[in-house]
Amino acid sequence: MTAPIGITPRSSIAPADITEIVREKYGAAARRVLDINESASGCGPTSSCCGGTEFNGSVDPITSNLYVNGETDELPDAAVLASLGCGNPTALAQLETGQVVLDLGSGGGIDVILSARRVGPTGKAYGLDMTDDMLALARRNAAEAGIPNIEFLKGQIESIPLPDNSVDVIISNCVINLSGDKRTVLAEAFRVLKPGGRFAVSDVVVRGDVPEAVRRSMELWVGCVAGALEETEFTRLLADVGFVDASVEPTRFYRSEDARQFLAESGVDVSAHLDEIDGKFMAAFVRAQKPGTSA
Repeated sequence: MTAPIGITPRSSIAPADITEIVREKYGAAARRVLDINESASGCGPTSSCCGGTEFNGSVDPITSNLYVNGETDELPDAAVLASLGCGNPTALAQLETGQVVLDLGSGGGIDVILSARRVGPTGKAYGLDMTDDMLALARRNAAEAGIPNIEFLKGQIESIPLPDNSVDVIISNCVINLSGDKRTVLAEAFRVLKPGGRFAVSDVVVRGDVPEAVRRSMELWVGCVAGALEETEFTRLLADVGFVDASVEPTRFYRSEDARQFLAESGVDVSAHLDEIDGKFMAAFVRAQKPGTSA
């Protein structure tokens, strides 16, 4: 695979193939919620990394306690069950009344619904997802929540189906790491943001080097880990496409023991790599701004 300019190759699998594998995985996660009301799981062969509530018989170290008490109480149960994120961008993005918000990879719609409430009836919240089953689930959840200022769009985050300069804030929750062409994703985000608009996403980020065996595992890529950008690479790519004031704020570090089960199930030699990855993967809040002054 020829990597996008400025991105170190991480896998021999082409971006288009990564897209199809991600689509299948997350479509299956949505169907589990739609069909049997079971918590979604987006990573690893059987265990959870970017989704699900149980991990190796205990609370998932990545998805647990992302939303404050009471924040999801009035949301449809299916929206909470389908949450596959690694953070809570709606709480950190400082959304304001009347703003237009876009959630990249909106999944079951939990962050779109929360955003729509924050921007109020004079604002709007868009959700973008490429998976038909997730879109069906999200639209059902939005209708159940009774919030009118929501619109879900079908498409890929590498080609956002919105006009230039049309969005005040872009959020995302553990999705950009799944793209095989992150430069294009960031360039598209820059394009659709208004001058002065803000990029405010939660994502899995790497601090330093990680073993190549981890990067090569497709199961880990789909589950948020192998596709994660190194933090300085993330801020450099944001600057390359035009953003200013880029920053990465860790919100949760993942310890090697947290990874033991899904590494083993993905065929990675656990004993050889646990110490090498300890504390190097983290959930982080990534901020940047498009130059200019918002109207």
